[in-house]
Amino acid sequence: MNAIVIVLPILTLLMFDLGLTLKPQDFKLIAQRPKPVLVGLVGQIILLPLIAWLIILSPLTTNLSPLFLIGIMLVACSPGGSSSNVFSMLAKGDVALSVTLTACSSIITLFTLPFIMAWVTASVGEATDIQLPIGNLLIQNIVLMVVPIAIGFIVNIFREQAAAKIHNVLKRIAMPALVLLVTVFFFQHKQTIVAEFASLGLTMTILILATTGCGALLAWLLHLTTKERRTLVIEIGMQNAAQAITIACSPLIFNNEIIAIPAIIYALMMNLILLAYVGITKIQKS
Repeated sequence: MNAIVIVLPILTLLMFDLGLTLKPQDFKLIAQRPKPVLVGLVGQIILLPLIAWLIILSPLTTNLSPLFLIGIMLVACSPGGSSSNVFSMLAKGDVALSVTLTACSSIITLFTLPFIMAWVTASVGEATDIQLPIGNLLIQNIVLMVVPIAIGFIVNIFREQAAAKIHNVLKRIAMPALVLLVTVFFFQHKQTIVAEFASLGLTMTILILATTGCGALLAWLLHLTTKERRTLVIEIGMQNAAQAITIACSPLIFNNEIIAIPAIIYALMMNLILLAYVGITKIQKS
């Protein structure tokens, strides 16, 4: 089974579900509390790709294939994952801030991701003959991300009760769907994943810990509240792995499932680390 057949509807549903949770007041948060929003976006849009690039330049990734390096950067350049809103709620964070950051990063990375990845592909992918069609990437992201978010947003404005019911269904489907995707991917690329798991797993773990640590440090330096700090740790640490997998597997863009393997491993490590973080917050005073 081609992974793109699974990941396309998953990404579309996740983005539609994100739109269902958006309200006009979520965007007012940018003006009302600009500091945590700005910190979160700087962490996601600038800090995360920068840390990922530094890791790629380090001895840690010396033996990794250029295709994996492209995959690592693709994850780092992706927007925040929609599941971060659930994790923020579980960690008693600022859910409104989480929703705003996820929505804003989904829009901003429409423009930042293609150009960063074009540069990365030109720098890293010379030996692989991999090229990035920027126009195709922009069109695909608009169709699979902006349109579903916009439709969900409109439904929530005009049919709020219906939006809430649909959201309750979709949030129960999202995790099993992602597990199915990971399972299919694992069996299709079992030999490669097992062979590279030690090095890629370590790389992705370091990336997640470094970025979440920087998010916590920035929140502490700027004297943000405990709820805001918890949300920033989760938002900066949880990227949209489904989008990275879609871009890697799409026949219109990279059309290479090997590039998606770092995103699969990232999704696994990300959920384990952030579940542990949520557990820690449960024993801390709010």
